[in-house]
Amino acid sequence: MTDLDIRTVPYQLHRIATIMTADPHEPFEAEGVLNPGTAWGPDGELYLYPRIVAKGNVSRIARARVIIEDGVPVGVERLGVVLAPDQGWEHGRLNGGVEDPRITYVEPLGIHVMTYIAYGPLGPKPALAVSEDTVAWRRLGPLHFAYQPDLDSDLNLFANKDIVFFPEAVAGPDGRPALVLLHRPMWDLDWLRPGEGIRTPAGIDDERLSIWIGYVDLEAARRDVRALTRVEHSAMIAAPEAAYEEAKIGAGPAPLRVPEGWLLLHHGVSGPVPKGFELAHGSRYTAGAILLDASDPRRVIARTPEPLLAPETAEETSGTLGNVVFPTAIEEIAGRHFVFYGMADSSIGVAELVHSDR
Repeated sequence: MTDLDIRTVPYQLHRIATIMTADPHEPFEAEGVLNPGTAWGPDGELYLYPRIVAKGNVSRIARARVIIEDGVPVGVERLGVVLAPDQGWEHGRLNGGVEDPRITYVEPLGIHVMTYIAYGPLGPKPALAVSEDTVAWRRLGPLHFAYQPDLDSDLNLFANKDIVFFPEAVAGPDGRPALVLLHRPMWDLDWLRPGEGIRTPAGIDDERLSIWIGYVDLEAARRDVRALTRVEHSAMIAAPEAAYEEAKIGAGPAPLRVPEGWLLLHHGVSGPVPKGFELAHGSRYTAGAILLDASDPRRVIARTPEPLLAPETAEETSGTLGNVVFPTAIEEIAGRHFVFYGMADSSIGVAELVHSDR
């Protein structure tokens, strides 16, 4: 726990620029570029991993070098596709995609871990890939959530999104060293079996989509990196509260270790939320922040009552899905922290994260 008395989240986001928009001459980008991960390569360059969407809503994960001028990201150099939905569990007859990558350099393992969503025959399922050089990515497969009798439910039955790993290990609920990840189960089963409805686990009274935590045994992952896909001790840690997140919330970039604890940027959604996985036209996606305890990230210390960043510019209000800012990556460049975010499901922007007292 912490001895700090924190009632607010002392950070702000200031938009900088749009650094990537869809190339109208590139078929793989016909329906947008959005929601990127980031990673530093062994060559000292920063790379962006955008979700690029082809006609028919088929997503791939691309790679681009971030162009930095005077310590600020200003554009990208495209370098091709690193992950496509070419595995059977990543596509169905009428859909397909590898979507919304988040990338964390996991210090205890010395590797980059990419979480992504495989939009396969049974809807969105979370999956992992790992890389040592940020160029070649090796799939580890879908996540598997351990059965927890106290939940009276099997989390593997449900679609899941917004998966992201912490960069450091902490003590897990069982006292063993563990790697931590956040995820967001989706309880509505009507899309798969009409009439099945919403089936929340035992003890979960709020049906709205919320942020959950899970743990991976560190020693098991050191012995075999495939253990990263085996998640235990899942629990809900944050449900929608403020008006800007009244419909649902989800994790954003890998949590950032700050003096106050773990800073988690997240998206909050207000307005209508349709059933299934259709685009939520009329909804408003904004970026907020949550502070988690440094030693026990299940404990929420503080939350932003208002968004840190809301859709205001033309790129954020108009696009494939208007009124969206969707943070998915954060990197330190020359002592400053920059957040990369999706804009209206069509472009990618950058904002600077600054402490309120500076």
